[in-house]
Amino acid sequence: MSLIYVYFANYFIFSLKFRTISDFLCILGSFFVISACGKRKNMVDFESKLSYDVYDLKKLMGLLRSSEGCPWDREQTHESIRGNLLEEAFEAAEAIDSGNMDDLLEELGDVLMQVLFHADIADSAGYFSLDDVADVACKKLLRRHPHVFKDVIAKDGKESLLVWKDVKHAEKMAKSQGKNLSDMSLEDFEDFCRKEKLGK
Repeated sequence: MSLIYVYFANYFIFSLKFRTISDFLCILGSFFVISACGKRKNMVDFESKLSYDVYDLKKLMGLLRSSEGCPWDREQTHESIRGNLLEEAFEAAEAIDSGNMDDLLEELGDVLMQVLFHADIADSAGYFSLDDVADVACKKLLRRHPHVFKDVIAKDGKESLLVWKDVKHAEKMAKSQGKNLSDMSLEDFEDFCRKEKLGK
């Protein structure tokens, strides 16, 4: 901050000698604005990097929604930013259609940001966390790929899709019977599927 003072002190001297009083007053006003900004106490530090990862994005979203962060981000609800999620997904689809990978990179980042935003809102309210979201997604992928992780055979993409649909149908049946897929292990789900087949 001392370098700024020195810079403006020299600039003031130059203004007094070679410029009008109005120019001097304008520069003086700018000096006080910068001084005030330099004394701001509620600035939040976030590490400056050449490259960030998904964990940094999660941390940044949590910081923005904290008491020290942005009032707008903190005030949002699932309902208030519902349209944002739809808009970002639509723009990502447009980027795919255009074939522009730079646009797709940016738009996928916006979609990911919306996912983190909703997860942080839910986490703050005590419903679920981003880890819970990842847990549900991992379990779903494991369930729907028995041709990869179990002994089910799928010779090509078409058969893989049929397996996926069969598993999805079994998931719907489990839900209709009041079962919580998030609480079921893969073994429990396999047992459920076997029992349903035997009962037919």
